[in-house]
Amino acid sequence: MEEQTTRPDFWGFPEQAALVSEELADLKKTVSDIEDLQVELEMLSEDTAETDIDAVAKKLEEKEILVFLSGKYDRANAVLTIHSGAGGMDAQDWGAMLLRMYSRYCERQGFKMTVLNESFGEGVTEGRVGYKEVSVYIKGVRAYGFLKKETGVHRLVRLSPFNAKHLRQTSFALVEVHPEFPASDIKSIELKPEDLRIDFYRSSGPGGQYVNKRESAVRITHLPTGLFATCQTERLQGQNRDRAMELLKMKIFHLMRESRETELSKIKGDRVSPSWSNQIRNYVMDPYKLVKDVRTDVQTSQIDDVLDGNLDEFIDAEIKLP
Repeated sequence: MEEQTTRPDFWGFPEQAALVSEELADLKKTVSDIEDLQVELEMLSEDTAETDIDAVAKKLEEKEILVFLSGKYDRANAVLTIHSGAGGMDAQDWGAMLLRMYSRYCERQGFKMTVLNESFGEGVTEGRVGYKEVSVYIKGVRAYGFLKKETGVHRLVRLSPFNAKHLRQTSFALVEVHPEFPASDIKSIELKPEDLRIDFYRSSGPGGQYVNKRESAVRITHLPTGLFATCQTERLQGQNRDRAMELLKMKIFHLMRESRETELSKIKGDRVSPSWSNQIRNYVMDPYKLVKDVRTDVQTSQIDDVLDGNLDEFIDAEIKLP
């Protein structure tokens, strides 16, 4: 890769050159970190304090995770979407809670999160904002690698803040994560105008933001598959349209990768329902406190910490799944 960067024509393709430069810098840092860790390991002895040994062990575990993040797109940025499921206002509030959880996780990881689209629920109650659906763009090295196995149904059990009798309520939300594919990978995706339905509408949101004042939001639906993408965060309608088209191509490319031998008209398949029997993780707040991942059996009673973005234990275990 270093040899590539010295070629006279290296910057002739700026997008590809930027990706190579970014990956090279990350690899150099990884090598440097491992060399430093090697020195620390060699310095350990019988007299080394237990706290120092624990610190080195923690660094070693952090580097071990990188072994499991060697997929083609694991280093990519990610697009994460949350769909509220069964449960009404409770489920929409659960969607907002999950968005905050992932936002806090991204802050801890040094990732930058930007909202692409928000479809709000039945209104604001007690200062709460619920989502029917929300999509965010997550920028950061290995954002997709770390978050890809968060895809699935997340189930919450709690005493409902929206129920006059304060009864226990079960809510569901579906989380979907896919990588931001390089333009070079999706350039082969050609969408016929007759296969697209483009809808323009007024961006929604609590408060009086600029986006609420005009029909700048765009939703593009690919009619043969039913796949769609929405964007409302740009100030101009044309910018939202371009971004939505880019996201739609990414979705189609993602499904084509997973079903290479299936015709495009058939790749949509059965969508996982955000309801009973499909959950990957349970979050119980009443009658006891417990978060348990049904795939890895990782569990903790510290549900407040988890909802505040402390997902490392769960995500590390997910990454190591076959």
